[in-house]
Amino acid sequence: MVTKGLFVKLIAKPGKEADVEAFLNSGLALVNEEPLTVTWYAVKFSENTFGIFDTFAGDEGRDAHLNGKVAAALMANAAELLLEGPSIEKIDILAVKQASNDRAESSVA
Repeated sequence: MVTKGLFVKLIAKPGKEADVEAFLNSGLALVNEEPLTVTWYAVKFSENTFGIFDTFAGDEGRDAHLNGKVAAALMANAAELLLEGPSIEKIDILAVKQASNDRAESSVA
């Protein structure tokens, strides 16, 4: 069951919106190499505002992700792509509904 998460807000510099979107899309391959990352979503809120939401079974997975390849790549490219540094929030997951095979599963932490 997932109990921990991250929410990362990214605001692209003017003219860098497509680059941020491409960066996020390329991040999926890196995250797929992380066995302790349960879910990972890259999202777009507006033309220049993006986010990452990911979940973990505990602090070990979240810490591994924060020290992983995607986080390193994000920090290495932040000055070029982002208007300001990424806002990284550690969050606790309170309730979850997820599908498993053909039926839905729900859980509350």
